[in-house]
Amino acid sequence: MNFNEISFRVRYGETDQMGVVYHGNYAQYMEMGRVEWLREMGISYKNMEENGIMLPVISLHVNYKKPAVYDDLITVKTILKKIPSVKIEFDFEIYNEAREILAEATVVLAFMDMQRNRPVRCPQYLLDTIAKNQS
Repeated sequence: MNFNEISFRVRYGETDQMGVVYHGNYAQYMEMGRVEWLREMGISYKNMEENGIMLPVISLHVNYKKPAVYDDLITVKTILKKIPSVKIEFDFEIYNEAREILAEATVVLAFMDMQRNRPVRCPQYLLDTIAKNQS
């Protein structure tokens, strides 16, 4: 499984006075997508951190196509771009209920050893899980 989709409604607090989603909220939507992508494979961010691995964002690029507005049902599609090494890369497609594309994005995260604060290779259990889910 190299992709996952989640859907939810835009909350009032995520919008400006015109009812349009504030652009910075898209990063949170993408984080929700990544967390659920991992969870669907049986891996949690919390467990990764408990095992000494964190995933800071090192690059975020978003192309905004159309605004999301208050009460829209939006879908975030999270796509694993390639097999991770020291970095893991995801593409995102964010749609409204009519399946119109609202935004496209790419996010790159680094695997970091929390004790040494140094980059490390992707944990083997994650590589094994990805391989198992792609077959």
